[in-house]
Order: sequence, then C-alpha cells, then structure tokens
Amino acid sequence: MMTRDRLHFLLLNIGHFLDHLFTLIFATVAALALHREWGVGYAELLAYATPGFFAFGVFALPAGWLADRWSRDGMMCVFFIGIGVSSIVTGFAQTPLQIGIGLFVIGVFAAIYHPVGLAIVTMRWRNMGMRIAANGVWGNLGVASAALVTGFLIDHGGWRMAFILPGIFSILMGAVYWALRHDEIRSDHIAARTTGAARTDDAPAIDRAVYVRVSAIIFLTIAVSSVIFQSTTFALPKVFDERIQGLAADISTWMQGLAAADNADVATAIGSLAFLVFAIASLAQLVVGAALDRLGARLVFMIVAFMQVVFFWLMPGKSDAIALAIALGFMLGAFGQIPIGDYMVGKMASGAHRARIYGVRYVVSFTVLAISLPMIAFVYDRWGFDTLFHILAACALVIFIAVSALPRRLPAQPGTQVAAE
Repeated sequence: MMTRDRLHFLLLNIGHFLDHLFTLIFATVAALALHREWGVGYAELLAYATPGFFAFGVFALPAGWLADRWSRDGMMCVFFIGIGVSSIVTGFAQTPLQIGIGLFVIGVFAAIYHPVGLAIVTMRWRNMGMRIAANGVWGNLGVASAALVTGFLIDHGGWRMAFILPGIFSILMGAVYWALRHDEIRSDHIAARTTGAARTDDAPAIDRAVYVRVSAIIFLTIAVSSVIFQSTTFALPKVFDERIQGLAADISTWMQGLAAADNADVATAIGSLAFLVFAIASLAQLVVGAALDRLGARLVFMIVAFMQVVFFWLMPGKSDAIALAIALGFMLGAFGQIPIGDYMVGKMASGAHRARIYGVRYVVSFTVLAISLPMIAFVYDRWGFDTLFHILAACALVIFIAVSALPRRLPAQPGTQVAAE
C-alpha cells in the first residue's frame, strides 16, 4: 500500500531523476543533433552549456538557505514547476545563445534539488546509506534516460520534444507534491515567521580536529569526484558516437532486420547503449549504500576509487564491444562514489542548517562540474578522448590517496534523524 510517507519518498526520487535528466538532455542533443543541424562544432556547443552548470552549483547555496528559512517542501514545489517551465521554453530556442540562456535558467532551478531533497532524505528516514543510495539510483537513471529519451526523439520527433515533454511531466509532479505536502509547507511558513528559523535541531557533538580533517577530505574528494562524474556522464554519448559506431550499427541492423542501418537508427542505438551502461552502473549505488551502513566510508571509498583508476587506464585505444565493457566498469565507479560524499555530509552536518551545508557541498561540486566542461572541450579538441581518460585515472588516484587519511568510522551525529518507513 502506498502510504503518504512512501509517496513522499517516491516524489523525492522522481525529483532526483528529473534533475539529472534536465541537466544532461543537452549533452546528447549537442552530440547527436545540434552540431549537424546548426553547423556548430561540438566543442563550441559545450561553451553554451557551461553557464547552466555554473548556475547548477552557485544557486545551490541560496536554495539551501531559503529552504532552511522558509520550507524545504515548498522549495521542492518551486523546483518541479520552475525547471519544467524553463525546459519547455528552452525547447523553442532558435539559436545557440537562446539555448544557452535556457540552459542557464534550467540550471538555476536544478540547483534546488540537491541541497533541499538530500536534506529531507537524510533527516527524515533511518538507514541513511541505503536511502541516499536508492535516491541516487533514481538520479542516475535520470542521467541514463537523458541519452535514451533524447536519442529516441532525435530519430522520431526532433530534439525539441526532449525538452518539452519532460517539462510538462515535471509541472504535473509539482502539482502532486504540493497536494501531498501543502499542510507541511504552510506549517513551515508559519514557523519561520514566528521563530525566525525553520528548525532548531541540536548541533552535533563532534571533535573539532576530526571535523576539520574530515571536512577537508570531503570537499577535496567531492571536487575531484565531480570532475570524474561530469566528464563521464557528459562525454559518454560522444565517446560512444566515436568508439562504438560499428557495434551500434550491428545492433540496429539486427533489431530491424535490414541490410544496413541509417544514421537515425544508429543514434537510437547509441542512446540505448548509453542508457544501458548508465542504468546498470547506477545499481552500484545500492551496493555502496549497504556497505556504507556496515563498513563505513573509508574502505568503501578506497575500493571505488581504485576501480576507477584501473578502468580509466584501460580505456584509451579501445572500441566497440571492449570499449562498451570498459565504459561500464568506470561508470560503476563513477556512480558508486556519489552516495559516499552525501553520506559523510549527512553524518556530520547540523540538522538546523543541513540544507545550507548541503548547499555548500553542491556549490563546490557543481562549480567543478561547470569548470569541467571547458576542460573536456579543450582536451578533446587537441588530443581526443584518450588523453581525457588518462587525466581521469590520475584524478581517481588522487581520491584514493586522500581517502586513505579518513578515520575508519565517521563520528555519528546525535538526534537529527526521524525514523520513518
């Protein structure tokens, strides 16, 4: 039976799905459609996406502050409706500049989800590791679906519908969220007006030296992990477009029973293979989430980082089936690392200011995401993807070394979680 509590968690998960889908629609559109339709180079198109990713990071902090001062559930409604409307408008862009402006506005609303949604997830339910992991799987399925849905619509309806249809769906989800949580939103608003703050949870009793050391490691690994995540998720459709054309054509021909596949069918096959890799790799978060609750962050993070070093180093020069298998390997590591940072922040952040602290976490993360786009374009334009994979292997090695300095068990924060089913 779908209780109100379970429906709430489901809507939060759908929000995470949509958040990542919206921010990566353009990655597939640029790789498979716009550079041909508008006659603009792939590297040049990436420049128009960069402001949107900066907004994705910078606006996380004010979103978290407003959520703590007003209402976290209210901000979730703003997220669903705002990102839906801005995506629909972006679907009508006629020039690269217009689509760049649209992506910036999408980034502003996309910035709301992580500090607000993660603050709700880590405070409201027990088994923090598994809850974060389950929520993370939904987010990564959004990453995967961006390639799948956009590839399909390029073939059968045009790239504009990839922005418009998810936008309509998001607005509908915003209406459902408001209907479910409007009493809580009103209560939060009244509490904020009468007390001047949304929440008054006790501050965590954490040793200062441990707190400083762990915080430094958290933000270093978050920054470097963000380079890896952005480089893999954003560039993978283009990597597949270059590396697995033969495999994609064979799959498309086999599925349709034709003597040869046309370019549109190959685009669908590439999008489908990217979705398959993203979807399978996202399941690594469930394994990581369970391991975090049992083993702690240090050991789990070291295993995940080592996995990335190996697979990134193997990728250069590979193509078709071998490239697909290796890509699955490094995406398992890229997705598996995601819940670890959120888990560490959730353990150590004050409940009263948790959304703001998550805001700082995602300002760091998504600012690095935005900076990564020019880096991807620069490296790709001069040396190609093989050099990029060597850089990512070095990044994973930095994470492995940094994580080795973590304590075996993070100090748990008392009294900030509400057990719920």
